Amino acid sequence: MILDSAQCAQFKQDGYLILRQMVSSKSCADMLAQSQAQLQAQLQATPDIGPVEYETDLAYPGAPASFEAAGGHTVRRLRQAYARADCWRDWATDPALASVLQQLLDEPVILSLAHHNCVMTKHPNYGTATGWHRDIRYWSFARNDLISVWLALGEEHAANGGLRVLPGSQRWAIAPEQLDALDFLRPDVAQNQPLFQQGVALDLAAGDVVLFHSGLFHAAGQNTSTQVKHSLVFAYRGASNPPRAGSKSAMAGEVKLNPKLSS
Repeated sequence: MILDSAQCAQFKQDGYLILRQMVSSKSCADMLAQSQAQLQAQLQATPDIGPVEYETDLAYPGAPASFEAAGGHTVRRLRQAYARADCWRDWATDPALASVLQQLLDEPVILSLAHHNCVMTKHPNYGTATGWHRDIRYWSFARNDLISVWLALGEEHAANGGLRVLPGSQRWAIAPEQLDALDFLRPDVAQNQPLFQQGVALDLAAGDVVLFHSGLFHAAGQNTSTQVKHSLVFAYRGASNPPRAGSKSAMAGEVKLNPKLSS
């Protein structure tokens, strides 16, 4: 898959790009079935069958107060997706995806296993909202120039907690006082109000892929539907942008991708 000049320019300007129906319906169905099966097994397991993140762990507003509370074992993420299923690993290293990323990064591409590398499972009732944040806030690389790849395994929209973005925000200069202790944009700061008004909701279908810059502010609402939303997410860097030695970003391993470019 080769991007045209308009797509490359849009990513540079807006900080994100949607590739509609990049993944086939069969591949999406296989990946979704794997996620549903692992989630069901996780809910029935004691102890955990694999690394997960619970809504309770994050303690975002509206999350269960403890593991003993209603919804206390609601899974937020199935972690280490690359190692958990062949179909997820195949997508993470797909040559067509590698070629797209290489065009945007303009150099060989490497998959980071330290960040994202998960299936996001946003549940009804207990799937909490996420405020406006940048992925780079907890990553440690030579440059703020990575790309997150978000694959929708089903429909995503405002009602089930779909992604929202602030176009072009990867280029914004944000003052420290605009952010809280966790580097979320503060809703109580007047300077942030016009920024929030620029938010765009991304409506996605199964197989749609969102590529977004590590400095792009994005958010997601609660899942007010009756179905769990599943999304597969990985993070990639260019070869000249290594993780800083001794940081968390350097400790989980990486995978060099092989692109498939047309002649």
